[in-house]
Amino acid sequence: MNVAIIGSGGREHAICSYIKKSNKIDKIYCIPGNAGTDQIATNIDIDVDNFKKIKTFVAKNNVNLLIIGPEKPLVYGLVDYLKNVNIKIFGPNVKASQLEGSKIFTKEICKEYKIPTAKFGIFKNLSSAKKYLKKSKYPIVIKADGLAAGKGVYICETETLATNSIKEIFKGKFGKAEKVLIEEFLHGEEMSYFIITDGKTVKRFETAQDHKRVFENDKGKNTGGMGAYSPSRLINDELDQKILDKIINPTLRALKDRNITYQGFLYAGLMIVDNEPYLIEYNVRMGDPECQTILPKLKTDLLEIIMSCVSNKLKKQTIEWHNDNSICIVLCAKGYPEKFKKNIIINNLDLLNLNSKNFCFHAGTKKTGNKIKSNGGRVLNFVSISKDLKTARDKILKNLKILNWDEGHYRKDIGYKVIDK
Repeated sequence: MNVAIIGSGGREHAICSYIKKSNKIDKIYCIPGNAGTDQIATNIDIDVDNFKKIKTFVAKNNVNLLIIGPEKPLVYGLVDYLKNVNIKIFGPNVKASQLEGSKIFTKEICKEYKIPTAKFGIFKNLSSAKKYLKKSKYPIVIKADGLAAGKGVYICETETLATNSIKEIFKGKFGKAEKVLIEEFLHGEEMSYFIITDGKTVKRFETAQDHKRVFENDKGKNTGGMGAYSPSRLINDELDQKILDKIINPTLRALKDRNITYQGFLYAGLMIVDNEPYLIEYNVRMGDPECQTILPKLKTDLLEIIMSCVSNKLKKQTIEWHNDNSICIVLCAKGYPEKFKKNIIINNLDLLNLNSKNFCFHAGTKKTGNKIKSNGGRVLNFVSISKDLKTARDKILKNLKILNWDEGHYRKDIGYKVIDK
């Protein structure tokens, strides 16, 4: 069969790598892909926002399955746009994607269905928001309502910082903003929880802990993700059941009550407080870099899982995992998440020690002639799996030294809460 994968990040390179393992694959296209996917698939230079060109391409090239990696095409309705094309599509439709596309939509569901989450207020202008801030406890969390590539969240220690954050959002830092969300700050530890669903059956798809802050010890600005490890140190059978009963299942029920069927991966960003889960936010796709961290642990054929989902046969599908821990460290361009340079040559990739337990997934890269160059803020994702997380992290750090890319930076402490405790 012919498969097309939408996206150009480390998540999409990882998905491409594991789809390729299936013996049912004839051809894989990556739209637009990166220098890593170029080595194992055919990159197609189409912008992910150009739905018309995507539709023409998949129709002309007999694509049987389309896998949508990033959130933007999902939230903006690519699944709905292709509904009349004879193709299986993995990913939620535009209505279901509101779970990520509008934090306020999700919060209103939480309120109606008593899903545990931080106390919140929704405001349409600065003056009403400022009144709320005056009565609030600090720190406090300010969020842009729509998509913000993981960066539209402010944790503010003072009223002045909170007010300035709201001003930035209303001035359009993350796109047009008609509303802003203000939340209480929850004191706990974050966890990423993944499921896959065909709209009827829900299957767990591992856990992880992401490291969002740019500097070590979780300091500095939020990023799209500096690394992750899996499984989360917090997960246990009791907590797992609470997450399903109190958060995942009520959310899917809320969608069904609105005549919305959810199909694809669902990623719950949670805060765990004394073994109780609170929903921070939803993402309507696999996380990045969590996807790169989790897929190397997967024993079952990924294509088989996805096809069972899009064919509404997930109930009969088993999902098995290797009994290993996994860790990912993201190599970023200097300056990320602020200003950074592109088109910097990356040498020494052929010297890396890569094998069945050590991986390098490309993210912001491109191939120019026979050279590989940087093409984004997050450039490469180094992943290692092992029984012991410290051993895995040490192997990644050795590979980063071998690469010796002095135009980049990375965190050496990914997984510190479980490794260095």
